[in-house]
Amino acid sequence: MFLSKNIKFNLVVLFAIVFVLNGCKDHDYIPKPIGQVRLEYPNPKYKLFSPPHCPFEFEYSDLLVIKDRKEPCWFNFYYPNMKATVYITYSSVNNDLNSLIKEAQRLVYEHTIKANSINTKSFIYPEKKVYGNLYKIGGESASNIQFYVTDSIHNFISGNLYFRVQPKPDSLSPAIDYVERDIIKMIETTTWK
Repeated sequence: MFLSKNIKFNLVVLFAIVFVLNGCKDHDYIPKPIGQVRLEYPNPKYKLFSPPHCPFEFEYSDLLVIKDRKEPCWFNFYYPNMKATVYITYSSVNNDLNSLIKEAQRLVYEHTIKANSINTKSFIYPEKKVYGNLYKIGGESASNIQFYVTDSIHNFISGNLYFRVQPKPDSLSPAIDYVERDIIKMIETTTWK
C-alpha cells in the first residue's frame, strides 16, 4: 500500500500535533526552593593544652589537630573538616610590648585592601594577668580572625585564622563564627605558668 507524499506529510504532522498536545496536560509544577548549603559543626569538647616547654596553657577544641612548627611554642591548630588553620605564635616580651602589639596590629590592617570591616573585641582579666584583642575581619580578606594575648610583662601570644579556600565571606561565615568561638575560649582560658 503506497501513500502519496502529501498524505505521509499530513500523517507526520498529525502525529506531531497529537504528541505535543498529549504532553501539554495539566501538571502540578512545584518550583524548587532557593537552597543554601547549611553547615553544621559538632559541639566541641574542650581539653587543656599545656605544652611542657611553653609558659602558657589554655583550653582548645577536641576537633583540632595540633601540629608543631619549627620555632619553639609555635603551633598550627588545624580544623580538617573546614580546611582552616589557626597559626599560634609565642614571643617573649623582653621589654618590647609596644613593638609586639604594633606588629600584630600591622598584620591586621594589612587586610584593609580587601576588608569590608574590622571589628575589635578586647579581653581584660586582671586577676589572671591576661589582656588581649581579637580582630574579626569582614570581607574577602585572606585572614578572617587575628588576635593576641599577653600578660604585658613576659609573654605574648598571637594568632591568625586562614582557610585553604578562596575567601568568600558568605559561604565561610558559619565556619568563621565557629572558629571564633573556639578562639574566644582559648583567650578566656589562657593562664601563664
